[in-house]
Amino acid sequence: MRKKEIAQEKGKEEEEVFASGAIEIRGAKVHNLKNIDVSIPRHKLTVVTGLSGSGKSSLVFDVLLAEGQRRYIETFSAYARSFIGNNTRPDVESIEGLSPVVAIEQKTASNNTRSTVGTVTEIYDFLRLLYARVGVPHSYITGKEMRKYTEQELYELIERDYSNQGIELLAPVVRDRKGHYRELFETLRKKGFTSVYIDGTIEELRPGLMVDRYVKHYIAVVIDKLIVKEEMQERLQKSITLALRHGDGMLDVRKRNESTLRHLSSKIMDAENGLAYPEVSPSTFSFNSPQGYCPVCRGMGFVNRIDLDKLITQPTLSLKKGGLKLLGKWRKGDIYDQIEELLQEYNYTPETPVGSLPPEVLNAILYGSTNGDGDNDFKGLMFYLNIEETMSFLDEETKEWLQDLHSEQTCPECKGIRLNKIAQNYLIDKWRIHELAALDLEELYATLPQIESALSQHLRPVGAEIIKEIRTRLKFLLDVGLYYLSLSRASATLSGGESQRIRLATQIGTGLVEVLYLLDEPGIGLHPSDNNKLIASLQTLRDGENTVVVVEHDQDMMLSADYIIDMGPGAGRLGGKVVFSGTPKELPSAHTITADYLNGIRSIVVPNERRKGNGNFLTLSGATGNNLKNVKLSLPLGTFICVTGVSGSGKSSLINSTLVPAIAQSLYRSLDTPLPYKKLEGLEHIDKLAVVDQSPLGRTPRSNPATYTGLFTEIRQLFVSLPESKARGYKPGRFSFNVAGGRCEECKGNGYKTLAMNFLPDVTIPCDICHGKRYSRETLEVRYRGKSIADVLDMTFNQAAEFFENMPKLHNRLEMIRKVGLGYIKLGQPSTTLSGGESQRVKLAEELSKKDTGRTLYVLDEPTTGLHFEDIRVLLSLVQQLVNKGNTVLIIEHDLDVIKSADYLIDMGPEGGRNGGRILFAGTPEKMIQQQELGSTGLFLKKRMK
Repeated sequence: MRKKEIAQEKGKEEEEVFASGAIEIRGAKVHNLKNIDVSIPRHKLTVVTGLSGSGKSSLVFDVLLAEGQRRYIETFSAYARSFIGNNTRPDVESIEGLSPVVAIEQKTASNNTRSTVGTVTEIYDFLRLLYARVGVPHSYITGKEMRKYTEQELYELIERDYSNQGIELLAPVVRDRKGHYRELFETLRKKGFTSVYIDGTIEELRPGLMVDRYVKHYIAVVIDKLIVKEEMQERLQKSITLALRHGDGMLDVRKRNESTLRHLSSKIMDAENGLAYPEVSPSTFSFNSPQGYCPVCRGMGFVNRIDLDKLITQPTLSLKKGGLKLLGKWRKGDIYDQIEELLQEYNYTPETPVGSLPPEVLNAILYGSTNGDGDNDFKGLMFYLNIEETMSFLDEETKEWLQDLHSEQTCPECKGIRLNKIAQNYLIDKWRIHELAALDLEELYATLPQIESALSQHLRPVGAEIIKEIRTRLKFLLDVGLYYLSLSRASATLSGGESQRIRLATQIGTGLVEVLYLLDEPGIGLHPSDNNKLIASLQTLRDGENTVVVVEHDQDMMLSADYIIDMGPGAGRLGGKVVFSGTPKELPSAHTITADYLNGIRSIVVPNERRKGNGNFLTLSGATGNNLKNVKLSLPLGTFICVTGVSGSGKSSLINSTLVPAIAQSLYRSLDTPLPYKKLEGLEHIDKLAVVDQSPLGRTPRSNPATYTGLFTEIRQLFVSLPESKARGYKPGRFSFNVAGGRCEECKGNGYKTLAMNFLPDVTIPCDICHGKRYSRETLEVRYRGKSIADVLDMTFNQAAEFFENMPKLHNRLEMIRKVGLGYIKLGQPSTTLSGGESQRVKLAEELSKKDTGRTLYVLDEPTTGLHFEDIRVLLSLVQQLVNKGNTVLIIEHDLDVIKSADYLIDMGPEGGRNGGRILFAGTPEKMIQQQELGSTGLFLKKRMK
């Protein structure tokens, strides 16, 4: 790898950094990259930084990852490659020294509701194995320990307990089931058996024998009647074998002239009542397997039921007066008659206000009720609504309304545990598997040695090996700051940063060497106190003879790196160059924006004074959802508020899951249910709630920043007003790629066509008629200052702001997108290609462009995601503008520059998970750093504010 040449090029300062060689990129021209040459040292930790849109992701993911994937796919056979589809080479002259590539990106681990932290990390698989090997079964009826016997043990037990006593050996064939069993009795009689035990008495197996078909029965065939003594040993052994064969591994022992049975089994059994468990395996404890999952929710932990609070909006109305919208107007008919009869059973009438009906009555109306025989009396309204014929008569609005009425409710059978009764009742020491899965990872790590020591002498060697594997994997998760998660935490609820750190911990656990790891801002959502653990984990990955390349803006991460590549100097077409590459020691001497911030030449200044607010407060009391400890939150309105705290301390639970839906319910009658709280006061002081989150702008590629912000409507109006359009009679729909008329009909306005490849994945190719422009030839002939509608959509916001400079209304909206640091994205860029941070800033720009009343509450969740120091400075200036107009801005954030700029801080903790959920501090940043006992946030803030 030309080690000497590289060392000479880089100088003595970097000779050690490049001692193991380099990955050399030459002539990279992907996206906005300006034909750049870059050398990345092997076996080192390299940080790629720079402004948003400067080309960091293009270099790391669209060059390194794309080429790594291409080379990997090239090793497949031609037949295998045909299934994979497009495998084009990135626009680069050469890449040398590239190792196998593993990308650990910011994507949520899984949207599958069955996926959990335990399944993603495979730790739960080891836990299932542990319980299958050393778990002790307990009866879910009596709670007592269960056991199984070998044939020899059964023989010894019967010989010991019934010595010289007359007994009957029975083989159970029916256990608590209804039926007349005439055919069963006839089959047994033909096999030579002469008598049978039926519900406490012995009956002769005579022709035509049958029992009451509507009553549950316990039936056992009499295998043998004998006195247990020495000369009967061989007969007893043969009878036991025969009883187990006919009783499916179970047998009953009955003393002569007694009605009670003793249940024994070669399977796991409760001797008191005959409850038997099937043979245990790891699948027994899987909520994704029929052997282990709860039969009601099928391992989901929840059921979709109509939320009664959403259903009943006018509790004072009776059923007859329309109190239950599902029923519609009360009239004569079978369903209404059945409901009236049902109400009479509970001593109510159709004139009773729906708010007075107890939940069990409403549930009976919705989901049906049964009579004493177990036959369905009334199937319930939902039964009829779920019939396809019924749904086909409903309009889309009604269907959507019905869907909104549903909410996920904890499964009534398993109480959210996901497992069936058998899986829930295997114990190791005092612990059930779901109890261990619910512990914080840190507590689980500490508990496992206690469990190991509680194992019996012969089981300990088996259990110790499995526990060692579990603790090893847990340690990696703890090292990346995820101590507050649990194995039962659903993957879909994890943030992008948490998912990325889970994958990072998993990769460390694999112990691979000579791999190139690519990470995209792994520190997202991480409190500064947890940052050192993350850096140490990346260094561990590097020390395993791997090359680690991280896209990151964090100062500590940069200073801990072996090598830094700074992209810039600007964003979009003004970026795409390497403005600095070298060691952290060399960076201060560079003349880049990044270096200026690290040197203190540029900085985000601390405000001269903190706003006191307008004197009004918004107060949420008694919040107890998730790990919240009866929290009282009081927000001074008219200020910039920052909620901070270590990961898992309860910030999102308090703000996103309690405060926001509670306000939305009051202001907009939202159907989103907040987590439990007691009271919300001060709502009269705000008239609008604006939540600026990181969810996508739209679900399909047809959605883009121009359509989301409304710019596209104004641009279409502009094209309609042109003389050429008026002459042709064009209307605004002509310039929409979503409407027939002006779009390219060959591709339906997509710009590409999808080819169905039958057994192969679908392939997308540019439309051969419009060549990706989305519009018909006639539509594209209409031009404004030489540009067609397609040309305008292909402009970046920077270019568009210059192009429409003389049109104030358009220019101002375009300028707002530029102000939030997104001038580099295109007007028509599919929203599905925008990152969470970019989507959030588009939404912020849209909110900023709207007229405000000065009484709006803005809520932003980690808006600095993906932002450079300079981008954060611009963002903060926009936030301050909002607050200066009298609005309130509430930001959940870990970034110290944002924290120090706020008027009011709310710090949560003291730790994550069950040890969090409290407000530790509320006040100004100055007051926080003056406290005698500084919390985690206070310690880091004090250093930053010096």
